[in-house]
Amino acid sequence: MAESEDALAIRHVTERLMEAHPQLDAGLVHSSVQTAYEELRYARVRTYLPVLMERRAKDLLPTDGRTEHR
Repeated sequence: MAESEDALAIRHVTERLMEAHPQLDAGLVHSSVQTAYEELRYARVRTYLPVLMERRAKDLLPTDGRTEHR
């Protein structure tokens, strides 16, 4: 059985983020992508879903160790 378009998008976004952030735990990356998908799953226009998911998932991921100290 073929993967649904949404499942395929989730997999591709997860793979891209894991390549871009190899220092992060794979489970954390997948979780952030899944959360982003859940937030956007009812979007009427599906064309940009993968791009929006990736942007949202990046926002959910921890920064690469750089935090502001005040």
